[in-house]
Amino acid sequence: MSLTIRPAQIQDAATILHFINELAIYEKEPDAVKNTVQDIEKKLFGDDVRAHAVICEQGDEAIGFAVYFFNYSTWLGKYGLYLEDLYVAQDKRGAGAGKALMKHLAQLAVQKECGRFEWVVLDWNKPAIDFYQSIGAEPQDEWIIYRLTGQALKDFAEQP
Repeated sequence: MSLTIRPAQIQDAATILHFINELAIYEKEPDAVKNTVQDIEKKLFGDDVRAHAVICEQGDEAIGFAVYFFNYSTWLGKYGLYLEDLYVAQDKRGAGAGKALMKHLAQLAVQKECGRFEWVVLDWNKPAIDFYQSIGAEPQDEWIIYRLTGQALKDFAEQP
């Protein structure tokens, strides 16, 4: 059965949340998701949208998704496409859905004249690492990700 990739629509919000929860379970963080259908409707389909989603379907069934946004490289002077999340249902893996999603996003990055298409992967996720390397992606070992979140973010923002 053929695969199709299409832009997500507001009626996909519950499906997207389902995939997010499945991804959190896979990434060993089943209780970390605070997102809701209403949040997804507002943030991906509302008036001030800054992120986008696509759905991968096999026939009439949604089997995967990706969420992405555009950033800006000051060195390249170009936008970049940043992949926030990609997930394919476990029982649907191996049919090319992940590759189809990545290719769709790569084509979008080229169409939008992006200088980069980037994402992060957990260091223990060997299947994902092997997959990314199989499509020609290379790890960027020289960078360390830093993050402010929750109370630490609020505390820092409120410092005099």
